[in-house]
Amino acid sequence: MERFQPTDLINDPRFQLAVELFNQADWYPAHDAFEELWHETSGQARQTIQGVLQVAVAQLHLQRGNRRGATLLYGEGLGRLKALGTPNLGFDLDQLCTCVENRLQRLQQGQDPDECTVPGLIYDSSVSE
Repeated sequence: MERFQPTDLINDPRFQLAVELFNQADWYPAHDAFEELWHETSGQARQTIQGVLQVAVAQLHLQRGNRRGATLLYGEGLGRLKALGTPNLGFDLDQLCTCVENRLQRLQQGQDPDECTVPGLIYDSSVSE
């Protein structure tokens, strides 16, 4: 199986669809779309995709009332997205991580994470791969 490099990945129409689904809060299809790409991606970009995928699954757990599952996956996703050398794939990962950290903190404090901003993938032209 041929593996994607970051530039190929960003230009793949399936990547654009996955981002669109994520930003529409359509968590299960977003998870499926990112998972397919994750299997085909190599290098550090694979870690970014997995982190985003885990955030989508955390959101799905929240929709289904599984706060523990959401807490675990938010934490795992953050770990991957904040790891040294994680490529941003053109996204503002700092913004995404801050959003997820806020939601995770509310979960850990027994509060409602939905009072925080919903995670989104925002393109940032000032950042590079």
